[in-house]
Amino acid sequence: MFTKLAEVMLYVNDQDASKKFWKEKLGFKVVSESGAGDEMRWIEVRPMEDAGASLILFDRKTVEKFSPELNFGTPSLMFFTDDLDQLHQELTDKGVNVGKIEEYGSMRTFNFSDEEENYFAVMKG
Repeated sequence: MFTKLAEVMLYVNDQDASKKFWKEKLGFKVVSESGAGDEMRWIEVRPMEDAGASLILFDRKTVEKFSPELNFGTPSLMFFTDDLDQLHQELTDKGVNVGKIEEYGSMRTFNFSDEEENYFAVMKG
C-alpha cells in the first residue's frame, strides 16, 4: 500500500541555475545536496520543511547517460498557496515568467515557468 508521494524528480539542464530559481525566486528550502561520485549529483528542494513531497533536481544529461529509457518530459505539477494574488505579485516582482490568473468556477489558478521554460501551475488550496 502506498502511504505518500515522497519525491518528484525534475531533469534539468543546469542544476545550479535551477536550484537558484527554486530557492531565490520561489522561496523553496534546499533540504539536501548529495552525490554518488563525480557522475551523479542531486539537489532536494521543497517549499517548507513539512510540505510532504520534495523536488529532486537531477542533471538531465547525466541521467540520460545512465537511464536512456526514462521519460525526460517535465511532469505537470500543481502547487497550492493560501494567497494566490499575493504569490502572483511576488513572483512577478521577482521576474518570474507568470501567466495571468485564470478563474474556472470557484477555482483560481495561474501558470509560471522556470528559466528552462518548464511550466508549472499554482492554485489556492
